[in-house]
Amino acid sequence: MAQTKATKKFEKNHLKDTIKRRKEGAKIKQKQQIKAKRKARNAKDNEKAEAIGVPTSKNDGKLQHNGNPLADMGVDEFFQHGFDIPEQLKGKGKRCKEVSSVTGKRKRSELAQEDGDESSSGASIEGNPVVDDSGSDRESTDGMGAHKEQLDALAKNDPEFFKYLQENDAELLVFAEDENLAEVDALSEMEGEEEEPKRKKQTKTKTIATAQVEFEEDSEMAGGSRNEVTQAMVAKWKTAMTEHRSLRSMREVVLAFRAAAHLNEDEGKEYKYSISNSDVYHELLVIALSYVPEVLQYHLPVKQIGAGKIRVPTETKKYRTLTPLLKSHATSVYHLLENLSDAATLRITLSSLTALLPYILSFKKLIRDLARTVVSIWSEPSNTEATRISAFLVLRRLTVIGDPGTREAVLKITFQGLVKGSRNITIHTLAGVNLMKNSAAELWGLDPMIGYTTGFTLIRQLAIHLRSSITNNSNESYKTVYNWQYVHSLDFWSRVLATHCSGLVEAQAGKQSPLRPLIYPVVQTTLGAMRLIPTATYFPLRLHLIRSLLRISHATDTYIPLASSLYEVLNSAEMRKAPKNSTLKALDFATSIRAPKSYLRTRVYQTGVGEQIQELFSEFFILWTKSIALPELALPVTVMLKRWLKDVSNKATGNKNGKVNSMIVLLLQKLEANSRWIEERRAKVEYAPNDRAGVEGFLKDIEWAKTPLGAFVVGQRKAREERTRLIEEGRKAEERTNQRDREVAKRIEVADGFDEDESGAEDDGDANDSDGDGGDE
Repeated sequence: MAQTKATKKFEKNHLKDTIKRRKEGAKIKQKQQIKAKRKARNAKDNEKAEAIGVPTSKNDGKLQHNGNPLADMGVDEFFQHGFDIPEQLKGKGKRCKEVSSVTGKRKRSELAQEDGDESSSGASIEGNPVVDDSGSDRESTDGMGAHKEQLDALAKNDPEFFKYLQENDAELLVFAEDENLAEVDALSEMEGEEEEPKRKKQTKTKTIATAQVEFEEDSEMAGGSRNEVTQAMVAKWKTAMTEHRSLRSMREVVLAFRAAAHLNEDEGKEYKYSISNSDVYHELLVIALSYVPEVLQYHLPVKQIGAGKIRVPTETKKYRTLTPLLKSHATSVYHLLENLSDAATLRITLSSLTALLPYILSFKKLIRDLARTVVSIWSEPSNTEATRISAFLVLRRLTVIGDPGTREAVLKITFQGLVKGSRNITIHTLAGVNLMKNSAAELWGLDPMIGYTTGFTLIRQLAIHLRSSITNNSNESYKTVYNWQYVHSLDFWSRVLATHCSGLVEAQAGKQSPLRPLIYPVVQTTLGAMRLIPTATYFPLRLHLIRSLLRISHATDTYIPLASSLYEVLNSAEMRKAPKNSTLKALDFATSIRAPKSYLRTRVYQTGVGEQIQELFSEFFILWTKSIALPELALPVTVMLKRWLKDVSNKATGNKNGKVNSMIVLLLQKLEANSRWIEERRAKVEYAPNDRAGVEGFLKDIEWAKTPLGAFVVGQRKAREERTRLIEEGRKAEERTNQRDREVAKRIEVADGFDEDESGAEDDGDANDSDGDGGDE
């Protein structure tokens, strides 16, 4: 059913806000439900207490002071006597213990109720039947403990809703990050008792809430009392993590790693550990990045369930306990990635992040931030190829194991990084841009359905830019299309379609690729951009786009009429008129989309364009060199090329460029020879043109390289590859020379610095000697 205009308008302008308000309302409703349950439970406990004759908090205000030695004591007198508890008060404490055992509730909850009622009614200290040493910590720990109890109850009573929160909004379940990390201590103690059953079991006197408060005091210390990380500490942690898979040591490593990730930052925040030794810093990074994922895999094993999918035991208590630690460590890794520049450390960090991804998929915001940071590393031209490949592996892993929302976000962020990284193209950055396009094209095939929806949206944006340039009459409107970013975007989509819509891939899958419907919009957008400004200045851009369309046509067996676009270039005034001589070097069409004015109407530019036209004409017809319809397909082109050769061969008005003319003559000869070769074999067939199976099987057993045009193209490709190899070798030699020059200059600079230091030291020594001589005199 088609959506109404009002529905579309609502989805566009108000849907996100409405969903956000509903989520906030659901959170408030959940809190109210939990509060109501708590009140009902407290009321039930009070009823039980009243049934056995114990005074509840409601009756505390009515108690008399008879027999209470503290009733008439002032505050000053009370503190002068210290904290000795009267015997009568102790007896009442015993009585409350008995009641507590009957009702099955802990003292803390009763005490919290009595404290609340006492403060409102003004009752004396006699109304408090329990003496608890943890009273000073109660206000900070009771809220956390109650909240955690409520979450545990929610996990037991409504596991489906709790699992939904874990998968979609896990940050709601993560509170007081540093405090919750203390639960790892309790978990480690439990595991220690399991591993050593002969050890005498000790009764734990600390609750998890009390441990959380202690951890808060421990992890956020004052600057002067921070612990300095030493080699011995790092070695101890490493041994415990590698040999015993210790969670306690992993916790300490996470805390120290957090301090290392924020080293030399003036944020005003203090951490438990401090690091001043570079060797310790390096060793700590290696341990945290290498062994934390191994310990997590031991305690929370990730199971592969086929087709790249994974399963993490998120419903276990251990996972809920380790969740704050996971988020803390992942945040530290994210922060470290933003500030790293060393290639080796970047690769280690990215490899560690790949292993952490299954555990942090539920943290949507953190995942998006990590994806943006990894994409920035992947698209940075200054990074090495190995580093960029490591970053791509992180993106690929995230796309494979993520949910549809995560996949869509990763694909969009990846495309944005590709566009950002292809802004400027030189001979040194071209290889990196091609690496980005080829690697990103692989991501779109991991989930073709998500790839189709995402690709359609991004291609539509390119078409909108093109339409705006056509309808806008300003002189600068074409620049939104005629730039490297737009050209590489269209070339990227041609690689996506060529990779995932080829006949071989679809035959292996047994069905047509969901990305195939994108062929038509990509081709139409590319053809429109090609003809936006049909001047000689932008012949290099047109040739780039023709190559992209040839890639689609070759991989998908789709006929795209490119002969007319090539002939427009050949029939332009730039190629028909006589050029002027120049001493300019040949234009590199691989790194150019616009010809400088100095190249226009020159022989070197005309020759370069002629070579490109001959190559692209031959590459276009090689796609159909075995087609039974090649003679009819090549006939119009043959007629036009002969007419063009006749015009440019005129001694008075021709182009007077024998090199270009001879190249076109050779192409024409090969094309006519291939047409005659097809006609000879077509004359022997016995089926009609409407026999689709017979037409598709024509010359199926013959390799295209053995045709007249195919042999010519093979020779041309070998010549171009040799020329490209020589150019690449020259570029690498130039880079090595520049690198040596930079190293020599750096060594000279360092040597000059040492010389200045030594001369300064000698001057100081001479001054001291002269002072000493004066003293002796």
